[in-house]
Amino acid sequence: MDKSKSKKSKTFKSKPKASGKKSVQYETSAEDKFGSSHKGRRHRFSISHKYVNPFPDNNKTSTDKDQMVQEFTINVGQLSESKVKHHVNNWSKRKKWLHSDDKPGKIGSKTKNTRKQNSTEWRKDKKNKEYQISRKLEDPFPGDAPVDPKKLEKYRRTDTDELTEARMLSGKPEMRLTKAKTDYAVELSARSDFLLPDNSGGIEADEGEDTADLKQYDIINAVDITSASKSFDLKLPLFGPYHMNYSRNGRYLLLGGAKGHVAAIDWQTKKLMCEMNVMERTHDVKWLHIETMFAVAQKEWTYIYDNQGIELHCLKALNKPLQLEFLPYHFLLATGSSEGFLSYLDVSVGKLVTSTRTGYNRLDVMCQNPSNAVIHFGHAGGTVTLWSPNVKKPLAKLLCHHMGVTSVAVDNSGNYMATSGMDRQLMLWDLRNYKCLHKYRIQSGAGHLSFSQSGHLAASMGSVVQVYSDAYRQKIKSPYLIHRLDSCISGLQYCNYEDVLGVGHSNGFSSLLIPGAGEANFDGFEANPYQTKKQRRQAEVKMLLEKVQPEMITLDNTALSKVDTVTMGRDIEERNKLRYLEEKKISYTPKYRMKGKSSGLKRENRKQGVKNRVIKDDIKEILKEKRREKREKTLQNQRGPKHVLDRFKRNKE
Repeated sequence: MDKSKSKKSKTFKSKPKASGKKSVQYETSAEDKFGSSHKGRRHRFSISHKYVNPFPDNNKTSTDKDQMVQEFTINVGQLSESKVKHHVNNWSKRKKWLHSDDKPGKIGSKTKNTRKQNSTEWRKDKKNKEYQISRKLEDPFPGDAPVDPKKLEKYRRTDTDELTEARMLSGKPEMRLTKAKTDYAVELSARSDFLLPDNSGGIEADEGEDTADLKQYDIINAVDITSASKSFDLKLPLFGPYHMNYSRNGRYLLLGGAKGHVAAIDWQTKKLMCEMNVMERTHDVKWLHIETMFAVAQKEWTYIYDNQGIELHCLKALNKPLQLEFLPYHFLLATGSSEGFLSYLDVSVGKLVTSTRTGYNRLDVMCQNPSNAVIHFGHAGGTVTLWSPNVKKPLAKLLCHHMGVTSVAVDNSGNYMATSGMDRQLMLWDLRNYKCLHKYRIQSGAGHLSFSQSGHLAASMGSVVQVYSDAYRQKIKSPYLIHRLDSCISGLQYCNYEDVLGVGHSNGFSSLLIPGAGEANFDGFEANPYQTKKQRRQAEVKMLLEKVQPEMITLDNTALSKVDTVTMGRDIEERNKLRYLEEKKISYTPKYRMKGKSSGLKRENRKQGVKNRVIKDDIKEILKEKRREKREKTLQNQRGPKHVLDRFKRNKE
């Protein structure tokens, strides 16, 4: 058999047999159907075989003489050569025109002896390499598929170009490994980007129509059954008005009535987790780091309950609370009291971190910045103050309105803040330079504001809810949606990863559909709406291990990724003072010992041991002296004033 080699196609001719018979020619070619391949994708090729009958029809002229051609195609994945050959042979056996020779133009029928002889010859010649079909499937596009540089830049968090040089030779392999892992993670994220939806959706009105004219009834009729079931109303007229809070993963809902009614609900399945009446006024409710515990701001103190309604703790350090905010990355529960105190409590250890007197009266307008965990307060004088547990004074103070501030909200990026006041103004601020971006005149002061994950801003004015789309990116002319309720609104919050806006009012709770409000792609390691009990336990342990200290709460969003060079330098200097102490001259002569214990090496080891013991004693004395000085300084601060007028001095912070 003559074999012609080619990368994409191969032609084989059968070996000529006895005289009077002609051979059958067939051609084999391999073709890549996909055109490209990359790591993780199976290579699939199309193997086509053409069998040609060499006996032309004698009735036709020489110009019309043609050959009988039949084509046979096999779609294989990663089949071996023997399996491909097996498919080819089975196909050829089913074609009768290859095995008959009685009729003109076709191979004659074989007798038993001929078939036996041919099969014997085939068995003999089977070992010959000319009869073995060797198909070497080559990928015309070897290697991984290229990745769009824009997607790589989108998922890149650090500059790996800096991870090229190490100060020590031993650190270079570890540096290269870190760079390779980081680049590999960025590449995988960029490759999986096509699995994510491009946008969160929304409502597009026809020409001459306005989305503000749409009602909830129209939206429910236009969406699928699953989305329509997310819009519902809870009629609870006896214990209102209601405050509400969604969990971080958007799965659970917490309701707290002003007259003591508290309930926890899995709002997607409408399953009631717990329900109780605390028999006193409640001001606010808030989920903690997981959905098995929540905090309730009651008349005198703050209480912690589990998801079965059992009281776990009574936090008397957080007395007379009006507003609650939980910082999930720091495990801090922040409260604003009616006496003007801002208090932080670490729920992981149950200790009070700090309690600061702000100098203002009631702290009933409160929110947090999700980006840097800074607390924002709105006051009656029209000012907004920013607070951290590390400083006893506000980090920043803005004069936003000419009259009292009624509500404050910060978006998820931490760059924009929305405020509303009694002067009927709705203002949007850029927190990077503390300048006003847009100012809107509304019918009345918005009592509550809330930002969604996609940037929608919801504002409540009496019994009306208005939703604005991309309010801080451009100057808006009309609301995105408007919804009217039958009672006064007491709370607003968007549900994470859902196009749902929760509204608490005097007659209960309402869930509204706001298309395009939620984030379409959730991070299962950050907040998983479908996590199991085992995943929840593992997530809680991981959160505790990655807990951020309160000292890291600053206005700078990038402070967590920086190194505190001042503190590090001071620690290194103190450590070096203890490490490089001057050795004292010690006159010590080891005692002579018998049985080879007084060899030169052992005598020097005993001398060095005595020197090390003396150095350790000196270090202990230095540390003891430092502790004594620190104790005396603390006692001195705790003592009474030395002079009558010293009570008016401010303590240095």
